Amino acid sequence: MTPKTGATTARPADPCCLVIFGASGDLTHRLLVPALYNLAAAGLLPQAFGLVGVARSPSSSEAFRADLAKSLPQFAGRPIDQNVLKRVLGCVAYVQGDPDDDSTYTKIGQELARIERERSTRGNRLFYLATPPAGFAPIGRHLGESGLARENGADRAADRGPWRRVIIEKPFGTDLASAHALNEKLLGILKEDQIFRIDHYLGKETVQNIMVLRFANGLFEPIWNRNHIDHVQITVAESLTVGRRGNYYDTTGALRDMVPNHLFQLLSLIAMEPPSRFAADAVRAEKAQVLEAVQIPTTAEALHNSVRAQYDNGFVENQPIEPYRKTKDVDPRSTTETYVALKLMIDNWRWADVPFYLRTGKALRGKQTEVAIKFKQAPIAMFRDTPVDRLAENFLVIGIQPNDCIGLEFNAKVPGPSIALGGVSMTFRYDDYFEAAPSTGYETLIYDCMTGDAILYPRADGIEAGWRVVQPFIDAFRDARDRQLAKYRAGSEGPKEADELLARDGRRWRPIG
Repeated sequence: MTPKTGATTARPADPCCLVIFGASGDLTHRLLVPALYNLAAAGLLPQAFGLVGVARSPSSSEAFRADLAKSLPQFAGRPIDQNVLKRVLGCVAYVQGDPDDDSTYTKIGQELARIERERSTRGNRLFYLATPPAGFAPIGRHLGESGLARENGADRAADRGPWRRVIIEKPFGTDLASAHALNEKLLGILKEDQIFRIDHYLGKETVQNIMVLRFANGLFEPIWNRNHIDHVQITVAESLTVGRRGNYYDTTGALRDMVPNHLFQLLSLIAMEPPSRFAADAVRAEKAQVLEAVQIPTTAEALHNSVRAQYDNGFVENQPIEPYRKTKDVDPRSTTETYVALKLMIDNWRWADVPFYLRTGKALRGKQTEVAIKFKQAPIAMFRDTPVDRLAENFLVIGIQPNDCIGLEFNAKVPGPSIALGGVSMTFRYDDYFEAAPSTGYETLIYDCMTGDAILYPRADGIEAGWRVVQPFIDAFRDARDRQLAKYRAGSEGPKEADELLARDGRRWRPIG
């Protein structure tokens, strides 16, 4: 077995100051600051670094640092090194203010000027919008009007002047029209190479490894097409309920919450053409192009090729679960889906006639994210005298969570004097070969933004291409209302209607859990 290694040849990120809008929120405490700590522990956070938290809550820099020091040990995923902690918190400041108030940006500018003078961050600035989506456009407008995010075009073209970048959390729009409008507003203020639309799924090692698996191994790419692949399943199953997010979730639903971002990012990595080079523009262009090739269904086709459902009472991990409609802040007559399954087709040479089945849901039997590529059945004439009805299906399975692994399922001869076949599997697990550093999933994404590498960040055209595919389903679900809403027991694998979606094509879902 290859020795485990955690070594990295990456350089520290560029000197910069990070400004987090929404600094008092959960995302900052659970994920962003722990990610910064982990980068510092790995030697990847620049020595010349500053952090400014911005929020409406009354606080001070000292109180904000104390608050972060209290929460960090719980979320960093590793024992806290006091020297690293001191280094990270020593560069933290806090600005109280309304993100839609001009005076807030005056105070941010003063704080940035002080940090840039004291810490030599070269004027490089990274703004992280960890706020509700309604704040994205106003904050972007204020950053433009105040000049805080302004770059000198000539200097940046020559790679001389300081850079200014903005990270925007999902959801990026709620439908095609809102996504297009948000892109227009932001691109009226910032250049495309300044905007980093974050999807934390792309920070997971296994997701990043999909491109390496496909394009760095000569045995996969020659058979990665309609001649050899029967269909593809993409599953993002959650055992958690909606919990305390009822107010948000009831206006969003599983389709908007998961499909245009997480599931489509996985689909694009699986289905994209090989890029001309491993660079941001080339990779993002291929990802956008494959989403453009997804067939846009009519409303009738969208209803026929989808299932939407809502969880009822049941048990998850032996814990009783109440129906979705009884969740706090959820309309007791809600028709919002907590589960959605789709059948999509891609209209290009590589994938013609190969269905892509996508599903995601809450309160399911287990937490499981995987991509399963089903290869076509081999001719079985030579095994006609054996019990071939029990032949195992050939799957390449990319497990993303909770298990980071890649498995290959195939048939082998059962030991004995007669020819009998049995299904077997070979599985590569990251933990067996590599010593992975503790991670929140945001380390790579923040580091890449600091170094200007946008390869893991979708472009405006990719975002809109995804919403263009989803829009007919949104329209169909809105018009159908309760007539097309199935039910499933909490703790199950989903509604029977989702099984029927595949069964009518002679296929079946892989088990969850």
